[in-house]
Amino acid sequence: MTTTIPAPTVTVLALIEQMADRLDAAGLSFADGYGQGTTNAFDEAAWLVLWKLGLEIDDLESVETRPVAPEDQAQVALLVDQRISTRQPAAYLTNEAWLMGVPFYVDERVIIPRSLIAELLDDGSIDDWLSDETQRVLDLCTGNGSLAVLAAMAYPEVVLDAADISLDALAVARINVDRHQLGSRITLVESDGLAACPGHYDLILCNPPYVNAVSMAALPAEFRAEPILALSGNMHGGSDGMDFIRGLFLTIAAQMNENAVLVLEIGNERENFARAFPHLEPLWFETSAGPDQVLLLTREQLA
Repeated sequence: MTTTIPAPTVTVLALIEQMADRLDAAGLSFADGYGQGTTNAFDEAAWLVLWKLGLEIDDLESVETRPVAPEDQAQVALLVDQRISTRQPAAYLTNEAWLMGVPFYVDERVIIPRSLIAELLDDGSIDDWLSDETQRVLDLCTGNGSLAVLAAMAYPEVVLDAADISLDALAVARINVDRHQLGSRITLVESDGLAACPGHYDLILCNPPYVNAVSMAALPAEFRAEPILALSGNMHGGSDGMDFIRGLFLTIAAQMNENAVLVLEIGNERENFARAFPHLEPLWFETSAGPDQVLLLTREQLA
């Protein structure tokens, strides 16, 4: 009589470890801390495995010993194969990204939400610059609408415009505005910079395209999967990443109320910003990425 030896049980944790080894061996980029989702192979594998199995992505401990059926293992392996072969960020494969604990729909039409401005909305760092008269807010270069949504949550008394040049991005933003039931307070605006924004604003949030040309050329495949229009700050012939910001500063004061402020993210481009605008002395915010990535300027400074 032939004895059939049962296949060993594969648990959720064991499957994650297997997939992490595959991701690690494939030499993928895990965003190096720049926020496309995870920063290492294990965390990325955990995200993909838990998402594919329909489990809570932030509660591995409670399910790590759960057995995974062979057919589910095969489906997870196919998803990891897709991540490796396409170099698509995991957020595009799952159509979901989280920012400050809030879920957002994403796809290839928008960059993956990771703005450090979200931290400032969450911890109240901007609040000292606002008042009871802060009523109108603009999220410029809104992308998938995440900053507009987070600002609406942080400041329940304000109304917001969320502007972007990309109709594709605005279609994604519409999904997120509706998902969080904020359509009565957030108006989506198709606008090249401030051109179609009605003004006048008490607070302008802006995470613009700012990556310089050298850095753009060195981006890993995962970042090149994102829309170049939302990344490159060199679309008008420059190389220092400041093209959009130069144009913005020409007209922004006219769109701001008297005591309004601009909160602007420039990533790793502080040196290029200082060279382009040597007369400005912004306030720099402390963030998880350091003290030189997000700045504040008043209307008076911009005028």
